[in-house]
Amino acid sequence: MVFQPCGCPTAAAIGNGRFAPYTSASNLMSKRLTMKRRHFVGGLAAAASLSACAKPGADCAAGADSQQSFEWTAVTSWPPRYPGLGIAVDNLAECIAAASNGRLQIKVYAAGELVPAFEVFDSVSRGTVECGHGASYYHKGKVDAAQFFTAVPFGLNYLELNGWLYYGGGLELWRELYAPFNLVPFPCGNTGVQMGGWFNREINSVADLKGLKMRIPGMGGEVLRRAGGTPVTLPGSEIFTSLKTGAIDATEWVGPYNDLAFGLHKAAKYYYYPGWQEPGPTLEFIVNKSAWDSLPPDLQAIVDISCQAINMDMNAEYMHGNTDALEQLMNDPNVEIRKFPDDVMDYLQEISTEVVEELAERDPAAAKIYASFAAFRKKSIPAMRISEQAFLETRK
Repeated sequence: MVFQPCGCPTAAAIGNGRFAPYTSASNLMSKRLTMKRRHFVGGLAAAASLSACAKPGADCAAGADSQQSFEWTAVTSWPPRYPGLGIAVDNLAECIAAASNGRLQIKVYAAGELVPAFEVFDSVSRGTVECGHGASYYHKGKVDAAQFFTAVPFGLNYLELNGWLYYGGGLELWRELYAPFNLVPFPCGNTGVQMGGWFNREINSVADLKGLKMRIPGMGGEVLRRAGGTPVTLPGSEIFTSLKTGAIDATEWVGPYNDLAFGLHKAAKYYYYPGWQEPGPTLEFIVNKSAWDSLPPDLQAIVDISCQAINMDMNAEYMHGNTDALEQLMNDPNVEIRKFPDDVMDYLQEISTEVVEELAERDPAAAKIYASFAAFRKKSIPAMRISEQAFLETRK
């Protein structure tokens, strides 16, 4: 069977006025990039169909002949058609539909269209919808240990997280953690190392963190609180207005690609790096356990394979988008791109260690996950130091 490439969301669909102001960054996803994405989706469809049959125990003939079809609803934590974050789940739905020859159709609803941005976890857990896409650190206060699977300050980057999740036991621990909530999680997207954020005042020393009101979720928010600041959790759609009106003094969001699309450079002057708080955040696709169990093995395999492909594809999109967006920001006379002072980074890393270790001490689930996470990080640091880090330091 030959699958035709399915149409993916285009850049034109993004600047539709449905959320925060856009600049010319909305055009970063050009027609050429859209065509590449269509090629990717079409190729994935064929690969997923073939790979599903290769899964141990899969009945390829039965799967191919089955007339059983499924219609699922997905809710997300992202604004509609948002570059990277929002489009990834649209691509996922298209890939799954194409690879399954239409047997599994997923209707995607952006944040606020069906449920609020931070209610994805509960909606899927209850079975109100079959699946959702978001970030596990949004569940802080509900499932604190889940934060390990998005981002740990000064933790693992994109390459390391994938190594730990897929081959180091991380994914098994993630699924064990979510099992009591009737959820099956899948890694499904990664932005790569993020920026430190946009600030309306300079950060020249540790003292400048005191009294800082900043949008920053997860463990990074707790680190800021202990450094004397006030962390605020806001959905993406509210960030620009909050920063522009002074409701917050600073915000971290993602990086140049997404930050430019939100127009954050029009709301703050100072753009700091590196993103100590999110060195390689993984996004999650979560499926209600009953809905998952209702799928035949071939469709389960297609979902699994498609999530892995989107996990890779999103990172490639950010690599491309960030380079173009950063160039634009560097040429903007109203933007100052700065590196955090060394003493500030040292201080934040010291606090970060305390935050993570205290979480492990009070939460048995976090302790189990942290032991695996920390062991992998310990081994990875020297390996990265003589490979990726060493190479990058030689480039001029």
